Amino acid sequence: MSRLIVVGGGPAGMAAALAASGSGAEVLLLERNEKLGKKLYITGKGRCNLTNRCDREEFLRNVVTNPKFLYSTLKNFDSESTMQLFDPICPLKVERGNRVFPVSDKSSDVIKAFCRLLDRAGVKVRLNARVRGLRMDEKGIRGVELEDGEALEAGAVIVATGGCSYPSTGSTGDGFRFARESGLAVSALRPALVPMRTDSAETEGLSGLSLKNVGVTLRSEGRIVAREFGEMLFTHQGLSGPCILSLSSLYSREGLKRAEIVIDFKPALSAEVLDQRLLREIDAAKNRQIKNIMGALVPRSMGPHLLRKAAVPADLPLHSLTEAMRRSLGETLKHYAVPVLGLGDLEEGIVTGGGVDVRQIRPSTMEARTLPGLFFCGEVLDVDALTGGFNLQIALSTGWTAGLGAAAMLRGETGKAE
Repeated sequence: MSRLIVVGGGPAGMAAALAASGSGAEVLLLERNEKLGKKLYITGKGRCNLTNRCDREEFLRNVVTNPKFLYSTLKNFDSESTMQLFDPICPLKVERGNRVFPVSDKSSDVIKAFCRLLDRAGVKVRLNARVRGLRMDEKGIRGVELEDGEALEAGAVIVATGGCSYPSTGSTGDGFRFARESGLAVSALRPALVPMRTDSAETEGLSGLSLKNVGVTLRSEGRIVAREFGEMLFTHQGLSGPCILSLSSLYSREGLKRAEIVIDFKPALSAEVLDQRLLREIDAAKNRQIKNIMGALVPRSMGPHLLRKAAVPADLPLHSLTEAMRRSLGETLKHYAVPVLGLGDLEEGIVTGGGVDVRQIRPSTMEARTLPGLFFCGEVLDVDALTGGFNLQIALSTGWTAGLGAAAMLRGETGKAE
């Protein structure tokens, strides 16, 4: 049969359907939810960071797991391809860090654009279609079976079911089960881009505080694992925000047991320049208590925590501040350490780390090496990246490649050389 079934109506599945239909395949897109792209609604805080406009090498440097696997997919469909596809019907803009968003700042507009593109391409969409499993015989894939018992035939199937984070959006891990039932290996699942948990005493009274333009370092047993610069957020359980989420993926990948986050509140100032800044603040208000000048250095709620870490009494008059105390305060402003107890749960991760072992997948087509006609793309694969639009572009790139590969297979063409 020449029909292609795509299981999953997220970005990877929709990209796969568009690419396959554009290559002449008859495509049926199955989505378990009542609407397409449900997880897209919450990406980028509802703004949808669609991609990152950087070159291929820079892109791959931001991929945490299996970056080499993506060389072929990025040749097929990269960030420029994404912008060319969407910009005519959903105008885009590029912000700090090459992050690409819709001009409207509404993720719903990206989903509407997807729907318009699918309609133009003639892709048939079935909503509330929950797949129980794949149908295969000794010759390969034969279609899928729905939970209501209906059997749907197909000459090829693309699994684009996402991971298992944010299960309320439909990412319930079905694709991992399909892979295992088909005899494929699935790497251990782990949370990626997830908040970090800390001792509540370290963050008491700071929940909701957002820090901008800070340096954030992940350190483990004296070794610097990675550094980030930008925004972070204190939560009731610990730390979050873009810098923390990116560092959490590296924490998770390396399986760290003992680690700490070190915050530099003044990354633009050397220790010497910062000390001169402190001296000026002290000279300008010698008779005031030190707690009263902390608001000029850090957000007000952060002041007591910094003074406590620096072992400087909050009610100490500035004229009584010793050189050692001043040096201690400067050191704390540059190196505010918060021990990490662990990561949030798998369900809290923006993306799922781990997944279908990519050694079993042809990178030029996304087809399973041992199962003709069965393709995998998106978050179900063991590929993940840092924040900034990289994970969504991976979904689009692998989806587009799977669509092209499946359409070529249905035409009887052999896959591209690897």
